[in-house]
Amino acid sequence: MTRRVIIEADGGSRGNPGPAGYGAVLRDADTGELLAEASGGLGTTTNNVAEYSGLIAGLRAAVKEGAQSAEARLDSKLVVEQMSGRWQVKQPHLRPLVSEAAELVRQLGDVKYTWVPRARNAHADRLANEAMDAQAGVTTARAAQTAPASHWTGATGSPTRLLMLRHGQTEHSAQRRYSGRGDLPLTELGESQAAAAAARLAGTDGVAAVVSSPLLRARQTAQPVADALGVPMTIHDGLIETDFGAWEELTFAEASARDPELHARWLTDTSVAPPGGESMDAVHRRVRRVRDQLIAEHGAGTLIVVSHVTPIKALLRMALDAGPSLLHRLHLDVASLSVAEFYPDGPATVRLVNDTGHLTNR
Repeated sequence: MTRRVIIEADGGSRGNPGPAGYGAVLRDADTGELLAEASGGLGTTTNNVAEYSGLIAGLRAAVKEGAQSAEARLDSKLVVEQMSGRWQVKQPHLRPLVSEAAELVRQLGDVKYTWVPRARNAHADRLANEAMDAQAGVTTARAAQTAPASHWTGATGSPTRLLMLRHGQTEHSAQRRYSGRGDLPLTELGESQAAAAAARLAGTDGVAAVVSSPLLRARQTAQPVADALGVPMTIHDGLIETDFGAWEELTFAEASARDPELHARWLTDTSVAPPGGESMDAVHRRVRRVRDQLIAEHGAGTLIVVSHVTPIKALLRMALDAGPSLLHRLHLDVASLSVAEFYPDGPATVRLVNDTGHLTNR
């Protein structure tokens, strides 16, 4: 299914030319969900350069998100008409920006441009003005008059802290087979790994709950952790592993031999699904909904999430604001621990990835 997004983009300069900045917002076109924000100062330049910079930032975010079509909403008539091909680009200094935007459009495949009044572009406009303030050294002074930053990144408030534990070893993980919806139990070693993880996490303060995938291997890992902490274990179906369809139980080489062209595309295009299975894009959207629900239900606090490789990678990708290529570049061992914090005002922090120190003597 084609992923549609809305890009809201703006830019401005205080003087023309003058100190300039841009802002961009990316939303899911079907749900209105906020997917990403981008902003930045541009030094001294013109208003038109700032407007194009906002559009480019939004297009980059759409490409990173894996979108295949977009509607770009801007309050710059010039950018809308030039990018739609109705007006010529007469200003030489804008042509490189137009070319850069056009290249990003080619990667997306389908982009529509819509002019909106400034009042309907308030989010992107605010980001652009905040970027200009920050460039002028105004943001720090304003922040000191309001809420103090939680840490050096500037995030404010108390985060929802997710301690993400991959399940212990199963027969298929030991044999490096695609293991999605198959409901295998832990091996004897996997049970030992779950006990080691429980011992490590037993002293964690303030854990509200242990939230597990519904699959047996995750529940067998989660229950000892919940018992050690004395907190409830709950099941969330959205944390289930990818459905690998016809590739379930196959090794990488076997799946590649069975469907060579499709398997090669699947490795480079996260919108592609295995035969009868689920694409990585679909998993990402599903897990994003889980994250948002957990934050809404628990607010500031600590949760232990026991899941599988792909859902945990998806959560780390969200926290890092990274593109889909992260899925194939990040390794997560069985029973490994990763930690991410999601702040109420948007930023996130990754504090730990793939830690297996508790398994050293197992």
